[in-house]
Amino acid sequence: MTEPVRAAPETQAKSLAFRSQKEMFEKMEESFKVCVCCEKRPDQFSNPQSLKRCSRCLNVYYCCQECQKNDWPKHKKLCPKLRLAAIDRVVEWLVFKRDLPFPTEKWSKPQSEVKGWDDWLAMQGDLSTRLNPILTGTNMKDLWTNAGRPRPDDEDLKQSLWRVSSEFFSRPLTIAWGMRVFGLNPHSKPLTIHLVGAGQTETLGARLTDYDELNKMFPGHQGIEVVMVGPEVVDGPIMRPPLRAFGPRQRVFISAYKGLYHVFWEEVVEKEEAAKPDLVVGFNPGFDASQGLDEGWLPTLLLLRDYEIPSIFTALSETEMTYSLQILLELEMDMKGSGANPFASLKPEAVGLCANKLLVYCNSHYFCFQGLLETVEFEEQEEA
Repeated sequence: MTEPVRAAPETQAKSLAFRSQKEMFEKMEESFKVCVCCEKRPDQFSNPQSLKRCSRCLNVYYCCQECQKNDWPKHKKLCPKLRLAAIDRVVEWLVFKRDLPFPTEKWSKPQSEVKGWDDWLAMQGDLSTRLNPILTGTNMKDLWTNAGRPRPDDEDLKQSLWRVSSEFFSRPLTIAWGMRVFGLNPHSKPLTIHLVGAGQTETLGARLTDYDELNKMFPGHQGIEVVMVGPEVVDGPIMRPPLRAFGPRQRVFISAYKGLYHVFWEEVVEKEEAAKPDLVVGFNPGFDASQGLDEGWLPTLLLLRDYEIPSIFTALSETEMTYSLQILLELEMDMKGSGANPFASLKPEAVGLCANKLLVYCNSHYFCFQGLLETVEFEEQEEA
């Protein structure tokens, strides 16, 4: 699964390799130390301290004033967003400290009336009572004490808490968007959701309650199961067998399988050790840029097509969505819709090693497909 290049938080077991949180942030910062203009790294200088951060965004490095001057026409357009990305890179650790996401309210409107983040936020009321304790908490204080950069003001941090939370909530809300597209109603029957290409973003530090927003959205539902499948699934409490039959009502049951989806299908689903999916979801799979499509995503895509499984995938940008659509059309997929995701993450991400590229947003766009595109063949009329 293609993910934005960033220093991914480690599991608790791996975090013990760091002697302190300060050392952890220092190691993370080292991965960003490259001159964005000439692309030289610290080991290419006699004095590694030659690299200096942009004082505005604290996100990019330059080896000299000349490089900074030459890069400024490009960087000035991205500097404000890169500043937000640098703040979010620290604040997102609060997810693994269990401070985020903040608790949410039961939906006061039907799903059909919640068309985007503004509608969702309106149901939540004033977030200050939930965000202020995080702002003044010990974990927030410790993060910025050890982050090696000045602590932003409270308003900047409050906005960052929301952006980081939006990435978390974007996942269950995108699943619900897929349900809406395909007319799936968990009040009518239990639903099984397969989340394909799951990786560190979805499973590192994952909790059994991560998709409980679906409970708030569909109170009294018949039961929803989310099975995360991918070769990069991280061990944790969600690593348990999927359900063979329908799970408990009014609950979201999460399980995981480490491996490729078509292998999971052959070894688990076809042996009736897991329920067949009502919907398959893929968050930012990036198969448009995959060098090994035949070995990786192609078997899964063909399986989804041939079994006519309703599927919704997301992309990091409109460009990525467009390339993905071209691949699916070449596979003769029956496309059911595509466009901007109303519940895209609001947290900007840098992709690749160069920070001075346009930032992207997880689940920015979506595309849906089901089955094989029907083609109409016309018989040639015989000449009289």
